[in-house]
Amino acid sequence: MQRARLFGTNGVRGVWGRELTSDLVIDLSYAIATYYGKGPIVVGYDGRKSSPVVSRLVRSTLNSAGLDVADAGLVPTPCLQHAAKRLGYNGGIMITASHNPPEYNGIKPAASDGVEIPREDELKVEDIFYSKKFATTSGNGQQYADDTVVPKYIERVLALVNAEKIRKKDFTVAMDTGNGAQAAVAPVIAKALGCKVLVINGAIDGDFPGRGSEPTPDNLGVLAETVRNGKADFGVAFDGDGDRSIFCDDNGQIYWGDKTGSLLAKNLLAARHRGAEIVCPVNTSMVLDKVAEQAGLKVVHTKVGSVEVSREMVKRKAPLGLEENGGFMYGPMNEVRDGAMTTALVLDMLAETSKSFSQLVEELPRTFQHKTKFSCSSREVVERVVRACMDHGSPKRIETMDGAKIWIDDETWLMVRPSGTEPLIRVYAESTDRALLESKVEEYSRIVRSKMAH
Repeated sequence: MQRARLFGTNGVRGVWGRELTSDLVIDLSYAIATYYGKGPIVVGYDGRKSSPVVSRLVRSTLNSAGLDVADAGLVPTPCLQHAAKRLGYNGGIMITASHNPPEYNGIKPAASDGVEIPREDELKVEDIFYSKKFATTSGNGQQYADDTVVPKYIERVLALVNAEKIRKKDFTVAMDTGNGAQAAVAPVIAKALGCKVLVINGAIDGDFPGRGSEPTPDNLGVLAETVRNGKADFGVAFDGDGDRSIFCDDNGQIYWGDKTGSLLAKNLLAARHRGAEIVCPVNTSMVLDKVAEQAGLKVVHTKVGSVEVSREMVKRKAPLGLEENGGFMYGPMNEVRDGAMTTALVLDMLAETSKSFSQLVEELPRTFQHKTKFSCSSREVVERVVRACMDHGSPKRIETMDGAKIWIDDETWLMVRPSGTEPLIRVYAESTDRALLESKVEEYSRIVRSKMAH
């Protein structure tokens, strides 16, 4: 009998009270405690309604397993990961379901290097969970609050950019914190950098009433409008736990993360990290490859998922990583996605030039992108769909590192893969030729739909 995997693309997630029961949380916490072996462990949580309860359960279970625990309270995920890395902890646990709907929650363990535990260690935790071979202890661990987590994090972000130069520019920034955890941190950093900050959806609310918990180009109309009306230099939107950031330029034009990630890589890091490696998943825009080629940087591809990118960065000591969904990782801070750090890096980039955000984007190589998703009933259907797409037509080449990335020609590709977090098939496509892109998306979408109907 094959066991069900607990870990998805990013931690263990489920609907609180349904898949994510208190029994599961307790057993999983014992398994994680056994995996860590010793404390202290720092625990933080996002703004979801169920987060304080789940956090209390996790902390008291770790205590009863003999581990000391620090309560970081409500913080963005990157703050918690920074604490695990730099404030003397043996690991950290974040209670979050990131961008999932409000009824979800989740548990995301980080190692003592501040990065999510590696895939092979997720399997170790699952082994302990299923075998119930929990470490036993006679004593109880201590519990205390750590209120240095946010201030130390902010201090570190400010140290990694040219704060003086940014302050002289008097930037105006529009921020859609999406009723999420970043509301407590990102605006504070921007103000410390002398910016005028226009905040939207700034009240932390686990129901995410403003625009939902995931920022996408189609739900950020208010941000774009705020940028235009407030004459802001740019706008930025964060997801529920604050590790992802989606940007819009001074005209209110919104971009996917690999576009702005390529821009950052090109402008800011050319000076600072010459000849460095950039790690990104295989569904990343070709824009990055073109930019990297011009700058003499090397691109390394991984499977989709921030853990894959982060762990590859750690392995290669690469200073840069990024994902198309708005995850940008800056190694000198931590090899994890970090919305507030990325925003500070964008300010740093703009402080170094007289050009506007939109002018900088204009200078990037041009491609057209398309993303869509199809709801899917089962794993078998997904496999059938991917196979059918691979068997179709006569593509130039096919990469199968993660799903199928089908190259129609050197400048056009289409990728089909199962989502790691939801019952979906995701389709990504990109080309330098818009008409070709549209016809290929239509052609392959027909295959996907026909195979799903059977």
